[in-house]
Amino acid sequence: MLPQHRWFWILILIACGGAGLLYNVLFAGGATPLAGLTYGLAVGGTTLAFDRGMILGGLQARMRRMPAKLYVPAAEFAYVLMIAVGIALGGLLVWAFGFTDDDLGHAVRITPRILAYSLAVSAMLVFVIRMRDLIGGEVFVNFLVGRYHQPVREERIFLFLDVVGSTAFAETHGDLKAQAYLGAVFAALAEPVRRNAGSIDDYIGDMAMITWPMARGLKDARCVACVFDVMDRLEAEADAWTARFGTVPRLRAALHGGSIVTAEVGVDRHKIAYFGDAVNVTARIESLCRPLATEILVSDDLLARLDSLPPGIRARSLGAHALRGRGQPLSVSTLERGTSLAHDPALGSAAIAAQ
Repeated sequence: MLPQHRWFWILILIACGGAGLLYNVLFAGGATPLAGLTYGLAVGGTTLAFDRGMILGGLQARMRRMPAKLYVPAAEFAYVLMIAVGIALGGLLVWAFGFTDDDLGHAVRITPRILAYSLAVSAMLVFVIRMRDLIGGEVFVNFLVGRYHQPVREERIFLFLDVVGSTAFAETHGDLKAQAYLGAVFAALAEPVRRNAGSIDDYIGDMAMITWPMARGLKDARCVACVFDVMDRLEAEADAWTARFGTVPRLRAALHGGSIVTAEVGVDRHKIAYFGDAVNVTARIESLCRPLATEILVSDDLLARLDSLPPGIRARSLGAHALRGRGQPLSVSTLERGTSLAHDPALGSAAIAAQ
């Protein structure tokens, strides 16, 4: 089964093709449906590729740093350019496959009506994509289907990623620079989290909260792999971070999972929220990273549920520790590079401690 985010993009492309078919019905009497479908897919695909940074990604990054009064006209011009490219590509395909009787010059020509229609459709689709980006892909789908309109009890894994030294960075460089720094760090999380089928559900100050349904996060130890994929990406781009911000981000990570209640809350502003001990325990585990002088901590309860760790990763037990607001101590381990030893779930934390 395809990951959820890929289904989203497939549906967006289907919508683009449908918009092309609708144009054909409205303005061409439905005479050339294959031509309408081809134009819709070409224009939609080109525009979406630009919006996602797959085409002229450097231009996108520079545009986003522009003041609003310059960004709006620059973005409009860029989308008009992408639509023109899409029309040219679609026209070439339509002409090459014989979907139209027009010559190549007419097939690739963009008219005011085509441009206006394409801009209107693109604006609607980009709005949907922006809403998805704003609240997160999985949360967006859950809102649409009303999954958490009534509270749901489920098991979920939580990963808290805290940016080390962000307060000192803000004191040295100012709040605007600190915001740009945190924004860049959070942007760097997106691809590793997506690759490991996680969901960035919230940003709390300088911390990101990433979650998985229990079964999805345990599969192939995705929740663990995500931590190291994020840190590997930051390390691989160390020169770029140093050049832009004068430092390479460091993170503290805490992993835990358990039973929680998930519900849609709010009236004027809706949000999907998690209630339960698992969320609080994850926060308490993250606060142990500094006194235990480690960057990554995972509860042994969660670790015992993993069939194995990713290749090259091993767990080292750090014993049981009292957590504020929790009656009994919790056993935790740190995750390190090294020989990964598969553990028998039946052995639980005893097998972990032996590694």
